Amino acid sequence: MAVKTAVIGLGIMGRRMLEHMAPHARYAPVALWDPDAAACAAAQALAPAARITATADEAIAAADLVYLACPPVPRKAYALAAAKAGKAVFLEKPLGVDLAESEALVAALADSGVPAAVNFTQAAGAALGNIGQAARSGAMGDLMGVDMIVTYSAWPRAWQQAADWLRFRAEGGMTREVISHFLFFTQRILGPLSLVWARPSYPADPALCETALLARLENPAGLPVSILASVGGAQPDRQEFTIKGSKASHRVSEFSDESVSDGGPFTDVRPAPADRRAVALKAQLDDLLLCVAGRPHRLATPQEALEVQRLVEAMLRDRP
Repeated sequence: MAVKTAVIGLGIMGRRMLEHMAPHARYAPVALWDPDAAACAAAQALAPAARITATADEAIAAADLVYLACPPVPRKAYALAAAKAGKAVFLEKPLGVDLAESEALVAALADSGVPAAVNFTQAAGAALGNIGQAARSGAMGDLMGVDMIVTYSAWPRAWQQAADWLRFRAEGGMTREVISHFLFFTQRILGPLSLVWARPSYPADPALCETALLARLENPAGLPVSILASVGGAQPDRQEFTIKGSKASHRVSEFSDESVSDGGPFTDVRPAPADRRAVALKAQLDDLLLCVAGRPHRLATPQEALEVQRLVEAMLRDRP
């Protein structure tokens, strides 16, 4: 049977997920809620059979699975309400921006026993599975570290402009929204990371989010993870990270395009799909069904998301 699903937060991410969830045979979006009427109308067009509810609690009560795509700060309250009602929970990332609040959330979700996962979009993708296998098999040789490069002409990007909170330091920024994905991926390959140093740069307006970040992290064996991120200048978006090995290195661009080098030019591992997003979200939704059923899955756990949040928030602090 299809999983009855509520979507709370009907902005960019909520509608994007809903667009792919509605035609999926194993999902039945039944309830939608957002404080913004225009967002509700846009979401209703994607899932005409779903009901716009008067409150978030009403949406939670109607479903077996609650997908939370609202901004980070209110997410904890909705997740706890869903867990208290015995509903499975699928949260957008970042898990939160306050570590104490997120620690309490992770503990409460664990105590509730409800299925719960966090939407790091590469978790069920082919690139993570393939690179993980290459690393374990020795095909990459000795692992040497990771380089992350993220550059944008503007932040938020054009398609994110409606989510105004993304430009503010309180909840937004590219470190939380983009680099967090690469940290999750890297920890799946290299193990837990610790921060060595970080240098975030902020604009004069203290309310606005970071415009650049340089950082170095290490895994328990001392392998380096280097981050260069910046905003500004006439340039296309660039978001890529390279996991380096002594025999072969793998690069992931645009979140899912994987290429490999044995010392020469990087070559594609597989042709890029016509719609990267559709392929990635289908994989996430398929694994989410396993999570809801209490079966092994590849999605990020709340604990993994908390560990990523620890790194992100540490990097975003000003350092002398």
